[in-house]
Amino acid sequence: MYIFIVSFTYSPSKVRDGSWERVHAAQKRFNESEFWHDNSALEELKKCFGRAPKDMILTPPVYFDHGDRILFGEHFYANAGLTILDENYVTFGDNVFIAPHVSIYTAGHPIDAEIRNTEVEYARPVTIGSDVWIGGNVVINPGVTIGDDVVIGSGSVVTKDIPSHVIAAGNPCKVIREITEEDKIYWKNQYQEYERGCEKDVSD
Repeated sequence: MYIFIVSFTYSPSKVRDGSWERVHAAQKRFNESEFWHDNSALEELKKCFGRAPKDMILTPPVYFDHGDRILFGEHFYANAGLTILDENYVTFGDNVFIAPHVSIYTAGHPIDAEIRNTEVEYARPVTIGSDVWIGGNVVINPGVTIGDDVVIGSGSVVTKDIPSHVIAAGNPCKVIREITEEDKIYWKNQYQEYERGCEKDVSD
């Protein structure tokens, strides 16, 4: 059972639960590994996460602050450069695809400079639904929830919640349009053409 804290304030220099040291040692080994033919470093890194499916794929380099506050869903894929500052929980649904250089932040700093200079921070959870594709160089800010069946366009900065079944993009990220039945028909046709091409190549 996981308890999700909506928001809390903390001093990063006083967090001493050992998670930072564990994940940094594991991700260093993974980032320096020959991951294309040896997955042992990935398997060790997965032990640092709150939840990690057997079929998840990470492409180094990666960066995580703690690891144990990240809950990955089934069939998770991330291309190179994934950064997650998991001072609070980051939760993924199933079938999430992440393009290169995506950053997910739960941590933030006070607007008031006097308080900010005390090095106190706040952290809010991030939740990403199932069947989500996040484009390259996207930034997801603290407290954001992204629904199911969503495409986030490359270069977006997500500052507010995104509902399910939409394409969203921009800075700040906004809904562009809904994902429609026409989209499904078009891409099913494209996939059928691809399959026919594969069958033709086998028979030639």
